Amino acid sequence: MARIGLFFGTNTGKTRKVAKLIKKRFDDDTMAEPLNVNRVSAEDIVQYQFLIIGTPTLGDGELPGLSADCENESWEEFLPKLEDVDFTGKTVAIYGLGDQVGYADEFVDAMIQLHDFVKERGAKVVGAWPTEGYEFNHSASVVDGKFVGLALDLDNQSGLTDERLNAWLKLIAPDFDLPL
Repeated sequence: MARIGLFFGTNTGKTRKVAKLIKKRFDDDTMAEPLNVNRVSAEDIVQYQFLIIGTPTLGDGELPGLSADCENESWEEFLPKLEDVDFTGKTVAIYGLGDQVGYADEFVDAMIQLHDFVKERGAKVVGAWPTEGYEFNHSASVVDGKFVGLALDLDNQSGLTDERLNAWLKLIAPDFDLPL
């Protein structure tokens, strides 16, 4: 079994695309195939000590899910299944997608919801990312001057995705015992 679980929620498929970009950088012993949270159980998550989780931000800063007008269930419906999961001893890194131009007041807000959820259950969250290079008004996902995870804007800065992804993976490598 791979050492790192890779899970995402999505609406348009962009968060899945980023998960595939992450997976492509690692072999099967290191990183599991990316899985959509609408197709997994809590048991699928708990088997990993190391997790990378991704989410888009929808509407007014919402996680993807049915109440955010997604066609399928996503993080909104999956998180309640994890309510009783103890994340103590687990290391979690988060990436989030947003649109800093069209949604400048809630850029990547959904990341903080995943961050707080796993942290409240004992996880060590790594991978805080600088806000430099982005133009937005507000993000609930900025804590102590940094995003709580990797912020990506495939709508307005898609050309920076690979560079940011590579730098972020190097940043989290020591916490995940990654060979980067």
